[in-house]
Amino acid sequence: MYQKLLEVIHNKIDVHSISEERKIILQPLIDFIQQKVNNKQDININFICTHNSRRSHLSQVWAQVASAHFNIPNVHCYSGGTEETALFPKVAETLTEQGFNIFKIADTNNSVYAIKYSDNALPVIGFSKKYDSPFNPVSAFTAIMTCSHADGGCPFMAGAEKRIPITFDDPKISDGTTEQTKVYAERSLQIATEMFYVFSMIKK
Repeated sequence: MYQKLLEVIHNKIDVHSISEERKIILQPLIDFIQQKVNNKQDININFICTHNSRRSHLSQVWAQVASAHFNIPNVHCYSGGTEETALFPKVAETLTEQGFNIFKIADTNNSVYAIKYSDNALPVIGFSKKYDSPFNPVSAFTAIMTCSHADGGCPFMAGAEKRIPITFDDPKISDGTTEQTKVYAERSLQIATEMFYVFSMIKK
């Protein structure tokens, strides 16, 4: 992994800071991943939010990094929304500040980003899409609902083996304010911390 990213992981991610209440919320995802590891099956996780623009992408990226950090094999992280918009540029900016190497593959209204955490690892491909996009798995995945609106708006998730609500506050509330950079950084690190906790609990 990139040196700056490793420094963020070592200095700013503290899994001991997670409350018991959040650990209970995260446990079903731990159980899902552990079952797949025990059965030597692929682990497909689709993080879903309304617009697939902020929280779902942060979750997808940090879960992929956490799986690599803890050497959990065959983990494939995806993201989607109940509607297609665009990856919000502040998300890419925040991840860059935290040590990722990000570049645009396509510059459009819904730009496509390659998000790299290591020179020799496959990048996470970031762009907004619906949860049932052909880019995402159609079966044998768990759906992680990262916002309450998507959780309530999607009563049925076709193809999902499991559906788990793990919601985060939307950093969008800070858009256009002087607090924006701070809020996005904090939300990214919160999500990173929780994904690192999840994968730290997996027994290989």
